[in-house]
Amino acid sequence: MITLEWVYVFAGLVFAAFAALSVRDPENPKRLKNAAFWGLLAVSFLFGSCVGDLGNGLLVIGLAMLAGFGGLGQGKPATTGPEERQASAERRGNALFLPALIIPAVALIGTLWLNEVEIGGRPLFDAKDPTLIALGLGVALALVAGVLWLRPPVLAPLQEGRRLMDGVGWAAILPQMLASLGAVFLLAGVGDQVGRLISEYVPLDGRLIAVIAYCVGMAAFTFIMGNAFAAFPVMTAAVGLPFLVARFGGDPAIVCAIGMLAGFCGTLTTPMAANFNVVPANLLELPDRNAPFNGVIRAQIPTAVLLLIGNIVLMYSLAFR
Repeated sequence: MITLEWVYVFAGLVFAAFAALSVRDPENPKRLKNAAFWGLLAVSFLFGSCVGDLGNGLLVIGLAMLAGFGGLGQGKPATTGPEERQASAERRGNALFLPALIIPAVALIGTLWLNEVEIGGRPLFDAKDPTLIALGLGVALALVAGVLWLRPPVLAPLQEGRRLMDGVGWAAILPQMLASLGAVFLLAGVGDQVGRLISEYVPLDGRLIAVIAYCVGMAAFTFIMGNAFAAFPVMTAAVGLPFLVARFGGDPAIVCAIGMLAGFCGTLTTPMAANFNVVPANLLELPDRNAPFNGVIRAQIPTAVLLLIGNIVLMYSLAFR
């Protein structure tokens, strides 16, 4: 049976390759630090289930120290040159996006039908995590399709991946860290305390007020914490489950799904979401990229407000049928 552990191994091998290639990059003055960072991340994916809580905690501390003291360097991998890429883009046009579209297509199909695939009467895929398994499968298929079609140098996919990850740097693991922080907050009872404070100051007797409180709270906590996955357990424990689901009879699947979308509205407006709003501005060398609310964030704020209003309307209309 193919389980989520297979996806972890696949990701771990990729990060291990990034570490090995970083060591051999003489153009990067911080190549050893980069190699150590991606190597520790590879260990966490490959052996995280074996080293226990203490071992994983030490891995996280090591990653934080490597990222905090001087940051990572920018590698210059030996791969296809700008002229080659330009010629390939002109020759193939928008068809170059087809391999990338394989990933969401396989993820969608896998989410709907992956748990129905059987061989000899036994399920081929673990039914507990079909979406994540399908996502990993989609990445692997997209990689194979791209290599067979474009015929790049053997190491080009790994070198280009390393170049991108070096550009993003430590912010690449920020979503995982913040999601873990949300889980810690949930275990510490932060959601219960937030729910108590909200119920004291916001009259949650009406369904519409509760929906607004949950959606706006998701966006606000995401703004503060930088990631909707960190805000989700807190706000869902505070408002989503006790009020929208238990008191008003909302569909938990719809409430949680639209609640996450409301949280992503906060992602569009916060510099805390460094991997989304700060790193791209730096990579594109935007003129106002150093401002806390840079050009990327200012351009996204109107869209975030409209989407938040839309999510409130959707949840109120769909979750209580």
